[in-house]
Amino acid sequence: MKYIYEHKKWPELYWDQERLTGPLANIRHRQGRLIGRMEGLGFKLCTEAVLKTLSEEVIKSSELEGERLDPKQVRSSLARRLGMDIGGLTTADRNVEGVVQMMLDATQNFSLPLTNERLFGWHSALFPTGRSGMSKIRVGNWRSDTQGPMQVVSGPIGRQRVHFEAPQVSRLNGEMRLFLAWFNGKKPIDPVLKAGLAHLWFVTIHPFDDGNGRIARAIADMALARSENSSQRFYSMSAQICLERKAYYTILEFTQKGGLDVTPWLEWFLECLGRAFQGAEITLASVLKKARFWEIYSGKKFNDRQRKIINLIFDGFEGKLTSSKWAVLTKCSQDTASRDIDDLVKSGILTKNIGGGRSTSYSLVEDFYER
Repeated sequence: MKYIYEHKKWPELYWDQERLTGPLANIRHRQGRLIGRMEGLGFKLCTEAVLKTLSEEVIKSSELEGERLDPKQVRSSLARRLGMDIGGLTTADRNVEGVVQMMLDATQNFSLPLTNERLFGWHSALFPTGRSGMSKIRVGNWRSDTQGPMQVVSGPIGRQRVHFEAPQVSRLNGEMRLFLAWFNGKKPIDPVLKAGLAHLWFVTIHPFDDGNGRIARAIADMALARSENSSQRFYSMSAQICLERKAYYTILEFTQKGGLDVTPWLEWFLECLGRAFQGAEITLASVLKKARFWEIYSGKKFNDRQRKIINLIFDGFEGKLTSSKWAVLTKCSQDTASRDIDDLVKSGILTKNIGGGRSTSYSLVEDFYER
């Protein structure tokens, strides 16, 4: 068996243009429609949609690597860097700030060339302590392979399965020169296809000790931003890949152990991107629902605590809302939390869920927008 990079003509990847013409045209049409709809929301709602999308992108890209980031920290870090006033910003730790910094540089500065130095900066931002978990790694530089070849494995120790073995370290400088020249070049190729190819190509080179998947997805997002000539992100490819991770790793392994014809990979990439557009519809609905709520209740006086919790509910509050959680989140007493909640229940904004006593919880009344 040969890995894809072991073929003599690597990296001369090719694909069946006829098989991709229809799917690509469909994607481009849907991409244009989605961007048009989102931009038609107006500045305030548009920026809210961007914040929601980028937050999901950062969280899900890290989740694919087994790292769970605090959503409140991610949202606060993004809002601060984007100059958005969302109130009650949460202090973010270095790991969150690093992932956010990389994602924003890739998508906000999409027109700038991708260079070794820029990639090293992204890698350093991802690993501010110089460690991946408990292991010390080379940060801001290519991997060394001092512990043996770089392999992607699964399974228990002693019965591990090797899914992929990356090119030798001696090849990295040359491989990255070719990749960056292609990525920054003007060779005629649809930018959406280029995003799929860049993702595959970079993760196959696997130039770093760790973080290759997250950086590959950031590069793909950068290429997609170029395809739209816009820094505004309204869909999350990482969120969709996270939902389809088994299929993602299956097609990736199949491609990396195959020949230079990458048509199946590009077909899957386009299909996954299409499903990411569907996910964007959920984001759009959520943003519109939140805006509709504040429009309906524009005449009601809310205190700051109530506004904070209602916004948290719309932005993806996890778990059950209880008076105890309310008190903790708003830094108030239990009695104050109960009064805040009772006021919203009497106003028909919150409703008491089934169950009483200590387990009493509350939800937003779902049909408020029909009033």
